[in-house]
Amino acid sequence: MHNRLSDRGWQPKHLSNYKSEYICYTVRGIIMNGFAVAIFLQVMHQTVAANGRLDETTVAGTLGENIILPCWNTATNVTPSFTRWMTNGQFTIERNHSIIIPISPSEGHLTILYNQSLYINRINLSDEGTYLCDSLPHNNKTQTSLTLQIVSGPDNSIIDIQPATPLSNGTLFVVRGSTVSFNCSSLSYPSQSLSWGFQGVESSNDSLAVGSGSWLDFRIEDVQPTAQGNYSCRAQNSISQKTAGSSTELLVYYSPERHPECLWNTGKDLSRVQFSCSWFGGYPSPTLFWGEKHQKSGSHGKQVAGQLMESEETDNLVVNLNRSLLFDGQMLKCSGHHPTISPGEDKFCSFTLKSPYPEGEPLVTAVEGTNVTLTCTESNSLPPAHTSWQRTAQQEDVVSSPKYVLSEQGPTFTLTIVNITKQDEGFYFCRSENPLMVRELEIYLTVKATSQYTGAIIGIFLAILIVGSGIVIAKTIYSNRDRICLGNGFEQMGERGDVLSLVEADEEEVFHEAIPRLPPLPLTNGHNTTLVEIHTIPSIDHEDAEILEHPLQLEDRDIDELVTF
Repeated sequence: MHNRLSDRGWQPKHLSNYKSEYICYTVRGIIMNGFAVAIFLQVMHQTVAANGRLDETTVAGTLGENIILPCWNTATNVTPSFTRWMTNGQFTIERNHSIIIPISPSEGHLTILYNQSLYINRINLSDEGTYLCDSLPHNNKTQTSLTLQIVSGPDNSIIDIQPATPLSNGTLFVVRGSTVSFNCSSLSYPSQSLSWGFQGVESSNDSLAVGSGSWLDFRIEDVQPTAQGNYSCRAQNSISQKTAGSSTELLVYYSPERHPECLWNTGKDLSRVQFSCSWFGGYPSPTLFWGEKHQKSGSHGKQVAGQLMESEETDNLVVNLNRSLLFDGQMLKCSGHHPTISPGEDKFCSFTLKSPYPEGEPLVTAVEGTNVTLTCTESNSLPPAHTSWQRTAQQEDVVSSPKYVLSEQGPTFTLTIVNITKQDEGFYFCRSENPLMVRELEIYLTVKATSQYTGAIIGIFLAILIVGSGIVIAKTIYSNRDRICLGNGFEQMGERGDVLSLVEADEEEVFHEAIPRLPPLPLTNGHNTTLVEIHTIPSIDHEDAEILEHPLQLEDRDIDELVTF
């Protein structure tokens, strides 16, 4: 370079002045040749347009990015000397390649590179249009124009699902049975296509909706758990075919239909109990809280200061307690919380603890050689108590054997002692125990010998004999009451000579007329004899009765009945 400049008469005195001298030479060349080159390119452009072939190519440029437009109008295997670019028929920029100028594409918006390409820095919407490149020497046969199509996006893809509640990890959930709306939006230039996709447990990559525009929506009514999965929205630029999308996971929540169920279980150690609270049938698992009924379920934690207080997110919450934390009348409650249920609609189960109280006869008497049954009833305890039998003051356990027969029917417990003897006499205990306490019913069995009951049996026999005799005598007197009432007793029945003649009447009518008393008959066996004759009253309109005034007339009449006393 230094030799070439020296040949042309440039004598740089200092190396630092080289750049300024070079720029002066370049500017002088541009001024001298600018008008001639411009006229030449204008003529060449018009000539090619008239005689040559004009091709057009579309190039997509992303808004805000950089792009290089190639120049295809330069003659093959020829070093270009001058290049000019036109936009929409207007001259935009030009360059003389014979002058070497340091070029930094990042400094300007438009720059012509050494190979005649046009470099556009940070494309904006005003750069959209048709670009044409002219250069020297020129290819007279073909002239190619480039159409720059500005594209952007898709950007800012947004998924909106309503009504949905976000979780801490970004996942959304809706309540089963609700109506859910899905909306997807994106920014894209000049146009875009949108599509909704779904991937669940039973299906994969299902297309739910397709459309064009800035947004796309659809809805699901009465949403069910089968709609749970990943929903994705895909946007594609119609020019650049660039795609973008976003997805979100949607869960379908539902609470159990029933209330929680409270259960208890005791093992060999009756002083300890296991309480379980189960609430199945919901998604996700509910939060269960065990506590006393007066406690608030919001204060979660472990056992504090001797109080029952425990919670966990599970379908079944189990707590193990000992007797020191329980007391008679204590009310325990298991509350269930679920995201689909408002705090005022908590579901729960509860119960009240009750200590055992066995009941029965405290004194029982039996006879040797017989069987005796001791009975005990216990139905109040909660949790239900375990009831067993013990005997003697040492409280030895009674086990089932041919001697002792144990049975249980509901709340009733019985102990049958077979072929009882004097050795069986003593204390028996009906022992009931649950996690709250132990309580016993004390029964004393008295055994008596068979001889002790001989006098009682004889006394009962005599009592029965006396009562039977009295019944016989009373019946005899009652059957002879007519004789006793009409006479002077049993002794005078055969000494009286009174005669009663009873005649049956055809009709039951009251006879009101006075009947004269017959004169007394002669003495018979030292007693007076009276004859009474009662005649049948005929059924006539008038009342005529035949009265015999003399007893001798009885001989010619029929006497129906004669009674002599």
